[in-house]
Amino acid sequence: MEIAILANGCFWCTEAVFQRLKGVQSVVSGYTGGHIKNPAYREVCRGITGHAEGIKIEFDPTVISYQQLLEVFFMTHDPTTLNRQGNDVGTQYRSEIFYTNPEQKRVPSWSSLL
Repeated sequence: MEIAILANGCFWCTEAVFQRLKGVQSVVSGYTGGHIKNPAYREVCRGITGHAEGIKIEFDPTVISYQQLLEVFFMTHDPTTLNRQGNDVGTQYRSEIFYTNPEQKRVPSWSSLL
């Protein structure tokens, strides 16, 4: 199994998308990328923690590749909309990729995935 951590708007909405993919074993919503440990919802919403709403995806790379996960990531939100996805507004709704190993870091940029 491998882990992918992605932030692309409301974590409950994105969690539902990735749970449906063959090869995805689990999807867990949470806050990621901030500068304090265990932030409260109100702190994140006020934009003072640096966190984004994200999902941790546990997947089987023999069934679905990291690049395929990124393709879904980019097809299901607009990464050019700063701090907003649909009606959700705030720094916690930014688009961000948190690679978990050197191989993930080497995956082509989003522009080459489209």
